[in-house]
Amino acid sequence: MTKKALVTGVTGQDGSYLAELLLDKGYHVIGVKRRTSLLSTDRIDHILDHPNFQLVYGSMNDSGSMYRLFASHKFDEVYNLAAQSHVRVSFDVPEETVDAVAMGPLRLLECIRTMQPHCRFYQASSSEMYGDNPEHPQNEETRLMPASPYACAKVFAHGLTRNYREGYGMHASSGILFNHESPRRGETFVTRKITLAAARIKLGLQNKISLGNLGALRDWGYAKDYVEAMWLMLQQDRPDDYVIATGETHTVREFLDEVFQIAELDVDKYLVIDERLKRPHEVPWLEGDCSKARERLKWEPKTTFKGLARLMYEADLELMSRSISR
Repeated sequence: MTKKALVTGVTGQDGSYLAELLLDKGYHVIGVKRRTSLLSTDRIDHILDHPNFQLVYGSMNDSGSMYRLFASHKFDEVYNLAAQSHVRVSFDVPEETVDAVAMGPLRLLECIRTMQPHCRFYQASSSEMYGDNPEHPQNEETRLMPASPYACAKVFAHGLTRNYREGYGMHASSGILFNHESPRRGETFVTRKITLAAARIKLGLQNKISLGNLGALRDWGYAKDYVEAMWLMLQQDRPDDYVIATGETHTVREFLDEVFQIAELDVDKYLVIDERLKRPHEVPWLEGDCSKARERLKWEPKTTFKGLARLMYEADLELMSRSISR
């Protein structure tokens, strides 16, 4: 019998990779997209005509749209990936961020509890929840000390998922994903900003790159590897929370140097530090311990730091080259 999965935020980086994975496994996938004036389906254009894929409009801010979805479909699995996910932007639009990131999952969990309680639920938690806690590496038991409106909202949704798991016996799991990147990462996120800038500079389309805090330490993995862990969580007999990470930490400066070295460019000729790009409350060090996922899910990252930097740069170089030839 074909399984049916709901994926919120399907047009995002993670949603697009997850939809591909589920379709490859024979699922029928319903992807939810917010209504906007632009289509913004470029990450999933290649699967829009897949016979087992359906794109629908909905909103995490609208309970009615969710209840209508559950009235029309019987889901085996629900993956909540929808969010205003840019941490720096969450300081500028905190109320909008919190409503989507915290209240959205609450509305979705209530919908599942009342309509399809046997449906399995995945919540996209975040390493940003650890905030400025100096302890590292961070695991599932590390104290959460959120340092942004986005992170505070994620902590609420993370606790809520556990509450519904323990209180109502729901199969609800959270993946505490550390930074995960890809050629599908949004252009305002620092890794993609770096790889795009390097490609544009290489092709003579740009003459500088403006960045904020180069000293922030992050645990960077490949998004395509990480969505497999999401799926594995919902295949377990017992729901739980899992850290998904590489266990390696690098500074923004290291990622910048690696990409510009691959591009054979002298980064110091193009780098500009812009204080406006720094967060009001910085998160200095994120490093994940994914021992639990390795042991129980039999999951481990496949892509190295250097491999990630190369595949992202080469994809952006090809993208920019195509734009010139048009």
